[in-house]
Amino acid sequence: MTIIAEQSPELSAGPTETTLLRLATAGSVDDGKSTLVGRLLHDSKSVLSDQLESISRTGTPDLALLTDGLRAEREQGITIDVAYRYFATPRRRFILADTPGHVQYTRNMVTGASTAELTIILVDARNGVVEQTRRHAAIAALLRVPHVVLAVNKMDLVDYQESVFAAITDEFTACARGLDIPAVTAIPISALAGDNVVEPSANLDWYAGPTVLEHLETVRVAPDPHHDPARLPVQYVIRPQTPERPDFRAYAGKITSGVLRVGDEVTVLPAGLTSTVTGIDILGVEAEQARSPQSVAVSLSDAVDVARGDIIAPTAELPSLTRQFEATVCHVADQPLREGDRVLVKHTTRTVRAVVREIRSRLSLADLSQDEEAGELTANDIGRILVRTAEDLPLDDYNTCPGTGSFLLIDPADGTTLSAGIAGAAEPAEH
Repeated sequence: MTIIAEQSPELSAGPTETTLLRLATAGSVDDGKSTLVGRLLHDSKSVLSDQLESISRTGTPDLALLTDGLRAEREQGITIDVAYRYFATPRRRFILADTPGHVQYTRNMVTGASTAELTIILVDARNGVVEQTRRHAAIAALLRVPHVVLAVNKMDLVDYQESVFAAITDEFTACARGLDIPAVTAIPISALAGDNVVEPSANLDWYAGPTVLEHLETVRVAPDPHHDPARLPVQYVIRPQTPERPDFRAYAGKITSGVLRVGDEVTVLPAGLTSTVTGIDILGVEAEQARSPQSVAVSLSDAVDVARGDIIAPTAELPSLTRQFEATVCHVADQPLREGDRVLVKHTTRTVRAVVREIRSRLSLADLSQDEEAGELTANDIGRILVRTAEDLPLDDYNTCPGTGSFLLIDPADGTTLSAGIAGAAEPAEH
């Protein structure tokens, strides 16, 4: 577990070309997430003049309104839904998800952080680490977000005291260590006043590390996912049956990881049929290869039986076929999840019947212990479960291929999403 307070040589080197960073904000209610996002946009000159005018009420812009666009959000002064903003600096492009802080909207935070490479967790310097802070840290750990930034906000309201920042950093460090978060970058800020967001602050002269924007511009983005094994979940079978191409057949979908090339020997799962890639079509243009996250249509050399829900993968790097697996889930529904519940597992483009065999443990946010006697998961709980499916699933370890190592649990009665999960240990399918 590492706390980064000063900018390391590796970080200061920066990217050699304009890259894209996906990030999300998180934190408890009124910790200042929307204000921080607004300050980033405002001070990096990413706000148009008409936008700035529309959020200025008494001559001073309310920066939180740059992301809080719903009427209910503006009336109540809270964030309810995930708001995405796009901005760029000369060094990097950003896609930012501003997520809600209320416990009841934790499911929205899961959505925003699911594609993030970096999460900024805000803490109010007056309140310190609270339960929702630990919950958001647990979700960042669950989703394997590579980089976590602890932004200790509202330092102006505690007279910019270094001791307050140090105490909060120590407490969050202990929490992060318990969740196996590998590294945390701690930055003291005041989003409202602009201290240490884009420009360094004279009020924080005891802090020698980067500002928030400096860190976002220079942090190393996660390793290239194109090196992961190729996975193509099939969404649609294309058979135009035109006179010009009477026998044409292709399989359309979005590549979730890796690279597919013409000539690759592939296997269609779960059936286990093998063939060779003979053609790749990207938006109507033939190509020799395609990579994640491109949407493609792939032709095979053999007339094998391929349907929606199948996965096309290189024969040399196949996922495990399983009917029973352990997983970590964040329960997002109001109705509890209990042992013996019959559910649907939505995995990529495939949905299969399943049963929850065991609720193995539930994470206690008070001390980060695992309660092995929980028996059920309620809304916003994080726990370990054992799932048994009625059909084989081609399941990857989430650490290797997140796109094919994640899933949803769905209520078969009304289609409600119950839990979002990542796969752990899979047991080989028995036939």
